[in-house]
Amino acid sequence: MAETLVEKVCTPCRGGVPPLPREEAERYLGQVPGWELADDARLLRRTFRLANFREALAFVHGLGELAEAEGHHPDLCFGWGYVTVALRTKKIEGLHENDFILAAKVDRLAGQAAPRADQALPPSA
Repeated sequence: MAETLVEKVCTPCRGGVPPLPREEAERYLGQVPGWELADDARLLRRTFRLANFREALAFVHGLGELAEAEGHHPDLCFGWGYVTVALRTKKIEGLHENDFILAAKVDRLAGQAAPRADQALPPSA
């Protein structure tokens, strides 16, 4: 049986590999519902809704711990009741399997933190 994304570990990306083509990124996207491709399929993004600023800050703290453990660091934007997570592999200026692995793990963390992902903000929030 094939490993799910959440069971995989991010591997160090040293550059020199091409970013995922749009078609492959779209296939991976099917494994992380709620996320969207942006920036011509070079960025993966999702906004989570939370009850208040304290919960958003706690979620960001958990995201930081996860990012350090995986060695793969998202861009985060947060405020009262929301956290936006943006992923791309900076060394290749696009998406890599690592971005989708981390997205799956962020979703698992979100389930534990109980953000209201079903009430996600629009991408421009």
